[in-house]
Amino acid sequence: MQDRKLTPEMVPVIKLARQRKYNYARIASYFQINQGRIADVMMGRRFSEVSAASELPPDFPTA
Repeated sequence: MQDRKLTPEMVPVIKLARQRKYNYARIASYFQINQGRIADVMMGRRFSEVSAASELPPDFPTA
């Protein structure tokens, strides 16, 4: 199975979810992407200029 590509639209949610202490696995599962892409975002290797969202999507899994 091929992972989906990380898009700029995913990044604000990823950043907010990490701020709220969601683990990489839960975030990656929601977006169906590799956990390494979450790490890329959090380490500033991808889309560092994108800010965190103000709220999580309604269908985002609870902690």
